[in-house]
Amino acid sequence: MNYKKLFFPIGGGDELEERLYAALLLAKTLDTKLEILKCGLKSNINMYKTLSLPKDILNKIDEVVDNKYDDENIEFKLLFEKVAKKIGINIDDTSSQENAFAYLKIKEGIRSTLIEQESKFCDLVIAAAPPSGVTTATFETAVLKSGKPVLMFPRIMKNFSVNSIIIGWNNSTEASRALTSSISLLKKAQRVHIVSSPQYIEDSQIMQNLIDYLKEHEIDASFEIVETTKIPGQALLNAALDGNFDLIVAGAYGHKGLKELMFGGATRYLLEKSTLPIFMTH
Repeated sequence: MNYKKLFFPIGGGDELEERLYAALLLAKTLDTKLEILKCGLKSNINMYKTLSLPKDILNKIDEVVDNKYDDENIEFKLLFEKVAKKIGINIDDTSSQENAFAYLKIKEGIRSTLIEQESKFCDLVIAAAPPSGVTTATFETAVLKSGKPVLMFPRIMKNFSVNSIIIGWNNSTEASRALTSSISLLKKAQRVHIVSSPQYIEDSQIMQNLIDYLKEHEIDASFEIVETTKIPGQALLNAALDGNFDLIVAGAYGHKGLKELMFGGATRYLLEKSTLPIFMTH
């Protein structure tokens, strides 16, 4: 399918401007609409209300909390506008959003709950790689609860291209789903390459079937069988980096959360080490 709408839930932490830049760059490159969701709770809003304080003091605390929350959202909106101008794309924050290329939603509530709800209404979720490869609530909810394919990008990404794509194949349901979900990206690529390992390809006809399937979509692909290493995920990443690929397509295992991704390995290695965006489904 052609992606008409991307969804990007953004959390807190470092590289805020860089993550906004990468998300808007993705939308511009893929020529599709982008919805950015920022959500959070007012700090300690319930804690102080359990204290036996005079009403006038509680009201003043309410005012301070409200102002802080509003100030943070205003600051974020200004940052969003600044980055969008730098990228050179149209934005809108009105209720219609009909002509917006990218728009911002700010909602108050529990982040994981809001992301799970809002992510249902898009074609593709995009998510920044979690810091140090340790999954966050924002990232895990986006990948596991949206029901959508996810394109994970490095927290700092200045360029994005789909000219050359590598597919990690382990003959699993997840890898099959990722392959089909990425067809529209694969059709844009000038070079598509599939890698697998002997433990997953007992029948050599499997790889030919993959090549033939992609040809049905007018996608020419090559393939190779590589040996895995003792470090899970390393073989796929090495092949991607050695081959100067722009994007990795892989399947994420849902039954073990995000602890395994491609070649039977730990997701954390790819999340922590990859400097490339990764397209995944679970």
